[in-house]
Amino acid sequence: MPSEYEAQRRKKADALRAMGLDPFGRRFPDAIGAAEARRRFEAVGEGAPARVAGRLMAVREFGKLVFSDLVDWTGRIQVAFSRKNLPEAVWEKVKQLDLGDWVGVEGRLTKTRTGEVTVAVETLEILAKALLPPPEKWHGLVDVEARYRQRYVDLFANPEVRDLFLARSLILEETRRFLKERSFVEVETPVLQPIYGGAAARPFTTHHNTLDMDLYLRISPELYLKRLLVGGMERVFEIGRVFRNEGVSTRHNPEFTMLEAYQAYADYTDMMELTESLVEHLARTVSGGKTCLKFGEHPIEYRAPWRRAKYADLLEEHAAVRPGDEEAIRAKARALGLEESNKHVDIVTHDLFERTVEEHLVQPVFVMDWPARLCPLTKRKADDPTIAERFEPMVAGMELGNAYTELNDPDVQEAALRTQLEGQKETMAVMDEDFLAALKHGMPPAGGLGIGMDRLVMLLVGAPSIRDVVLFPQLRPRTT
Repeated sequence: MPSEYEAQRRKKADALRAMGLDPFGRRFPDAIGAAEARRRFEAVGEGAPARVAGRLMAVREFGKLVFSDLVDWTGRIQVAFSRKNLPEAVWEKVKQLDLGDWVGVEGRLTKTRTGEVTVAVETLEILAKALLPPPEKWHGLVDVEARYRQRYVDLFANPEVRDLFLARSLILEETRRFLKERSFVEVETPVLQPIYGGAAARPFTTHHNTLDMDLYLRISPELYLKRLLVGGMERVFEIGRVFRNEGVSTRHNPEFTMLEAYQAYADYTDMMELTESLVEHLARTVSGGKTCLKFGEHPIEYRAPWRRAKYADLLEEHAAVRPGDEEAIRAKARALGLEESNKHVDIVTHDLFERTVEEHLVQPVFVMDWPARLCPLTKRKADDPTIAERFEPMVAGMELGNAYTELNDPDVQEAALRTQLEGQKETMAVMDEDFLAALKHGMPPAGGLGIGMDRLVMLLVGAPSIRDVVLFPQLRPRTT
């Protein structure tokens, strides 16, 4: 049953139909943006022609004169409908307008006595009748989940939200441009994979009816991108969606956007330089040239070079234990209430690291040289095979990504994957024999990098939750 408001708007739609008009309109070509109309007035002055289209977001009636704010994605401009100057047929259309309607108008630019640049309307086309009104006092709405569920309303009611997603688009565009300028080639790899890999995560499972086989939504494109290194594509990257059947929080969404890049003849030190240069560039892009941006209460300085800190040194600094000291690590974990009895010591070590270290890593830092058991796809240190040449960029206590000197010895890789498979049966499928065969054909030494783009956008625009930077985040079903 339609609400009273919807019923009133439907009556207006019927009135338009009775006038021989389609309340859902047709194309409206050659319109300029609201911002361009304002620039035209400044350049040409009074009387300049303008043809604009957008949504009506405010209506102010003064008898035979109606003012309205017309909003498009470039901004806002006032439009004026004068009973004195409009033909009767056009005025009748004006009487059927409501907040939220999409219209196209044509007229002359002028400036009101209050100094407002305005289109004095001569013709009006109704392009789409809004049958539901915008939420009242949307700007003061405290139900954040309602904004996520009705993002389409959030975007037109709150211009700052639309600006945030335009900034996200710019960040992705600039990331691509930055990498292509450094001779990286953008590629696409399978989203549906017969064997998932590249991370320790639980996948989403689906089924292909024609082939009668289970497939997995990818948790990472890593193993396919490395196959391209084997094939001689020396610098490749992909920006795409990945899927992990895990928790939902302010920092996790089950589908998210990942950048992965691989560079032949490089190692993790090259990836550090690439990461800090990229993020500094993106910070300057979204801020108009600044490198210090606010996130929560913290000003974050993204200017390169970033701090380099070893995993073991950070653990000793904040937890007073060293990797390898199993007795001390388990004792510390128990003291903090962490489960340790049925876990390998390296897993317990990282649980301890997450609990005691990460919150202190506010300014950008590369946490480097990890316990090798945690890194089955990573090359070991030449002088210490218990340490992997891996780093994670950490900002504001949050992991931003992951990077390695890539393991390219097929025998060592197979042994590492078998160890991982035995220890993580719940989050691994089977051995990827084709990937191992690819390595046997020879993969050049390489550095690899993965960055969670949603988290990066969070940091650069100052958004407190990953849901703020994902247009349609995953939410629990409505309970009512």
